[in-house]
Amino acid sequence: MSGALIVTAALGAEDFAWLDAQRRAHFPPERNILAAHLTMFHALPPSCEAEAGRVLAREAAAPPPRATIAGLMNLGRGVAYRIVSDDLEAIRRSVAEQFHGLLTAQDSQGWRPHVTIMNKAEPAAAKALLRDLEAEFQPRPLRIAGLELHRYLGGPWQRLGRWSFRG
Repeated sequence: MSGALIVTAALGAEDFAWLDAQRRAHFPPERNILAAHLTMFHALPPSCEAEAGRVLAREAAAPPPRATIAGLMNLGRGVAYRIVSDDLEAIRRSVAEQFHGLLTAQDSQGWRPHVTIMNKAEPAAAKALLRDLEAEFQPRPLRIAGLELHRYLGGPWQRLGRWSFRG
């Protein structure tokens, strides 16, 4: 939905650099129009922009949520790093309550936090990458620096705001 609002968890600089390098290395280049990101909501209505900014600012007034890159996910035609964070889950629930009745079916169902590093690739290539990455994977902490609001522009995104966690 063009113009829809997207909410992401802003990754810490070091973790972003590592995940974005993974994405650039493995994502089909002709389809890689976004940097690495952790989507929390895919499509809030454009009319909610001001309210979304207030809600994200309120949520970001807290200390940063603890998070872990806990494993890998098979996306069929892609691969993602699975993120585990009770703190981020609580933030997402709070934001979802604020926009109850306005969420799409995708945003209303269960959330599987992840950062995609390959998508829309051949299934065999995705399976091979998953196998290679799993062979050397070690869980690691993930720094969540803030919350971001973007507008979907039919492919690329326009960042509308960023609210950093305190502490």
